[in-house]
Amino acid sequence: MELRPLGTTDVEVTKICLGTMTWGQQNDEAEAFAQMDAALDHGVNFLDAAEMYPVPPSAESQGRTEAYIGNWLHARGTRDRVVLATKVTGRSRGFPYLRPDIDDGETRLDRASIEAALEASLRRLRTDHIDLYQLHWPDRAVNLFGQRGYVHDPEDEAVALEETLAVLADAIQAGKVRHVGLSNDTPWGVMRCLALAETRGLPRMVSIQNAYNLVNRSFETGLAEIAMRERIGLLAYSPLAGGTLTGKYLDGRKPAGARMTLFGERYPRYFTPPAKPAIRAYVDLARAHGFDPAQMAVAFAASRPFVTSAIIGATSLAQLETNLAAAALTLSPEVMDGIEAIQRLYPDPCP
Repeated sequence: MELRPLGTTDVEVTKICLGTMTWGQQNDEAEAFAQMDAALDHGVNFLDAAEMYPVPPSAESQGRTEAYIGNWLHARGTRDRVVLATKVTGRSRGFPYLRPDIDDGETRLDRASIEAALEASLRRLRTDHIDLYQLHWPDRAVNLFGQRGYVHDPEDEAVALEETLAVLADAIQAGKVRHVGLSNDTPWGVMRCLALAETRGLPRMVSIQNAYNLVNRSFETGLAEIAMRERIGLLAYSPLAGGTLTGKYLDGRKPAGARMTLFGERYPRYFTPPAKPAIRAYVDLARAHGFDPAQMAVAFAASRPFVTSAIIGATSLAQLETNLAAAALTLSPEVMDGIEAIQRLYPDPCP
């Protein structure tokens, strides 16, 4: 499988990354092991997790995903064969079980929170270092997870990026983290972090993990140029838009055990009024050219010049095999023209 440089580092990651957020909720440990085995057999060297996984998050399940990965790394002896990424939770009062002893249960990107999160992730992952440690979302108030408009709060007492980056610098110095990245961030956040790296000698962000798919190409406005010019590539999550781009939810269908069947109320961004005709158009385009709709969607995300890796997730090995096969798919100019025509008709219905 094609390898691509992770930012300006000497680390190379596969164009497909294995996402893990269903492990510990929709998938048990044996199924997680089988997925990691299959991905490794297909040449994937990149795993992405988060301290708060699985999703939907809960006090009972939190940390299982990282624990499954750690147990697999230990059982298979594969630590030196994978680039291991995880995330520290951004600012929120929604997960008091993550920081019960600090910050009044609020997750922050300050020293106490990051150090506690990092140590816990290292224990669960059964490793002495994390290759890519990402800030899951900013400490400051930004428009996240489908919110279109930005509302500025001049009274927002966000943790300064200088403090956050200083903690990450110490983690790198201690050998616990190799590289750092952003997630769910904005053009201002990326450029501010890069400026601090240049002027203060703080760690340089090497990647940004944001949503990107056929029905959400908002990354192309502002962030894509930064990704290309500054070599801070996109790790594209949700290339299937929560599975909706497979077409399995069209016409009101609710497949048993599927994520949107179980937790659809948590993902309103993929069920906006213009989403349905857009998704149907992409599914029809794929089938007209003899493609599996899921493979076309993943192949599109992975083909973009600003994308370092497309993060795929699955709840079954059959789904995983389908998604992995997209790595070998090349979309013709005719297909790309069709995609652009649909984008013009239904621009980013699921930001």
